[in-house]
Amino acid sequence: MKTFEHLIEMQAMVGQNIGTSEWINVTQERVNLFADATGDHQWIHIDPERAAKGPFGTTIAHGFLTLSLLPEMSASAMEVLDTRMGVNYGLGKVRFPAPVPVGSRLRGHFKLTKYEPLDGGAQLTVEVTMEREGSDKPVCVAESLARRYT
Repeated sequence: MKTFEHLIEMQAMVGQNIGTSEWINVTQERVNLFADATGDHQWIHIDPERAAKGPFGTTIAHGFLTLSLLPEMSASAMEVLDTRMGVNYGLGKVRFPAPVPVGSRLRGHFKLTKYEPLDGGAQLTVEVTMEREGSDKPVCVAESLARRYT
């Protein structure tokens, strides 16, 4: 985990990697819970027997489940000690270039692309590239906008 004492230190990091997360296991239980929470019960996500005969040979995580791992990844990739609160401000371009088979391990790489001072904090634009262990192709590439307050 990369640690920043003060939020302002991040301003000098624009264009650089600001952290890499721990690995996260994508289990069938997690996929099923996400399906229940969102109402997306498509067979490619929750029916291992049918999915074994489908295009991916197994069940796969929802794209939005993959995207929803962003906060967990961010929390293990970096910390800013003088911030009291962080909030999602939105997303820019989001793509899912490759599927996430159940049983995969994922981690995120965080590159700061923009730092904008705000009253009492800053807005950070971060390019997040999520990789799947053993694959050359990312499973998600997203532009995350977050606001951190000191």
